[in-house]
Amino acid sequence: MPRVGNVDPTLLQAALEGLELQRKRLDEQIRHVQSLLGRAGAAPASISIPAGEKTAKRLLSPDARKRIAAAQKRRWAAYRAAKKSGQAQS
Repeated sequence: MPRVGNVDPTLLQAALEGLELQRKRLDEQIRHVQSLLGRAGAAPASISIPAGEKTAKRLLSPDARKRIAAAQKRRWAAYRAAKKSGQAQS
């Protein structure tokens, strides 16, 4: 972030007002596009889920878990083999 130093407070206030105006225009444009998509009541993406509320968990089948575990074991084995061969050459 640039150093502010001795910047005139009225200049900063004007910059803030301009940015807020741009945000208002962008929010209006987002609402318009959402309404065109049929999502008139959709919440903006920047709103996070309040603490304590649960989200849906991704469920994996047992086969998918086995494939993921096997792939991870292969990656670790390759990492260890590369690390071991690298140390042997030193």
